[in-house]
Amino acid sequence: MKLEELLKKIPVQKIIGTSGTEISALVFDSRKAVENSLYVAMKGTLSDGHSFINSAIEKGAKLIVCEELPVSLQDEVTFIKVADSSKTLGQLASNFYGNPSEKLKLIGITGTNGKTSVATLLYDIFEILGFKSALISTVEYKIAGEIIPSTHTTPDVIRLNQMLAKAVEVGCKYAIMEVSSHGIHQNRTEGLHFKMAGFTNITHDHLDYHKTFAEYLKTKKRFFDELNPEAIAISNMDDKNGSVMLQNTKAKKKSYALKTMADYHGKILEGDFNGMLLNFNGKEFWTTLTGNFNVYNLLLAFAMTVECGFEESDVLKALSQLKRVKGRFETFKSEGGIFFIVDYAHTPDALENILDSINQIRTKNERLITVFGCGGDRDHAKRPEMGKLASRKSTLAIITSDNPRTENPEAIIKEIEAGIEPQYFSKYTTIPDRKDAIKMAIKFAEPKDIVLVAGKGHEDYQEINGVKHHFDDKETLLELAKLMSK
Repeated sequence: MKLEELLKKIPVQKIIGTSGTEISALVFDSRKAVENSLYVAMKGTLSDGHSFINSAIEKGAKLIVCEELPVSLQDEVTFIKVADSSKTLGQLASNFYGNPSEKLKLIGITGTNGKTSVATLLYDIFEILGFKSALISTVEYKIAGEIIPSTHTTPDVIRLNQMLAKAVEVGCKYAIMEVSSHGIHQNRTEGLHFKMAGFTNITHDHLDYHKTFAEYLKTKKRFFDELNPEAIAISNMDDKNGSVMLQNTKAKKKSYALKTMADYHGKILEGDFNGMLLNFNGKEFWTTLTGNFNVYNLLLAFAMTVECGFEESDVLKALSQLKRVKGRFETFKSEGGIFFIVDYAHTPDALENILDSINQIRTKNERLITVFGCGGDRDHAKRPEMGKLASRKSTLAIITSDNPRTENPEAIIKEIEAGIEPQYFSKYTTIPDRKDAIKMAIKFAEPKDIVLVAGKGHEDYQEINGVKHHFDDKETLLELAKLMSK
């Protein structure tokens, strides 16, 4: 691609060198530079890409996009000065891959909890309705059925455009992606043209990164503020910040709710561990999904699909065929009759939602045993809150390791214990080894009891001191339950 084409709609402060160079690749990591590539020097939190300009040139980069020009300029290299390299990268990537997001109906889902579930549900709905789609989620990336390993909730903007271009190439009409607060803050959605954006909820999370809740909220809101007037923004009116998301958006505003007036309204008629009978906009249907939080996920997926132009009755028929998302309220029974639930709940709000959902369904003759922990090197403030909730709402809470990362698991457990109220001291225990904790839960459980293992969901690893060890909650439950039933 020629430089003139690549720089379309990009505000450039200065170009030094020839603009007729043919570009072979676009990179922001100097180690990935190749002959005739364009290297974007960005200022990061840990390092400054401007320090690696010479390294990129040595590897063959002939064009450099930067905020500050180097002291010595090389004749055979073209330098392009911009105000913000990070934002420029998004538009460069979009142009380089032929602006694929403009050729698709790109749908973004943001919020603290529910992003993966809603994105996956939408992908499955479009598939049932007969349309090829792309999915970019925490669990996996999919392009018209082909599975690509997932690395981040929101991949870097070059990878994103690469995948969207492939989706266009294979005939996809829709692309659904989770939009994380990290991704928004790091400009990983820059240059993308969203046709629709959905908001699930916002609760206490990622304060290790954003520092304050106000900053976290502001970052999520930025996603809606930057939508164009042709887009549609759909927000959860039962969340106290649902209306905040829509305040300054230029997009067409739509709402959904269970408790308040909204464009899309849902109601639970019946529910148990096998599923729920729901009413959306006056029409009844059955789903195998369970829990109040899943009603919100289904309602947002319903609203977004209808806003894409489908008939409500066709969408409800598709909703009734949906299966549970891996690691999200995933249920199964042991041979001994113990009921197991694996869920990704790793925030106070998510844990409370799943505990409340289980307690609403169970008859109270069964005991609820909850195994959970908190991730290391992450928000410390949520740890005592999760300890308080688990001990209050479970028959027995077993506090264990999640992904301790570089922290001492026992130190994390002590912070969780700090939130437990004195009247619930007899309702919890601590077992740092996650496998041992699950084993204890199964040993303590009797037929018909419920064992919830929360925090990791779909993850098949445990990260300890920078090393990822294979660990799958569902696999471990099944393996131990089988062994202990012999």
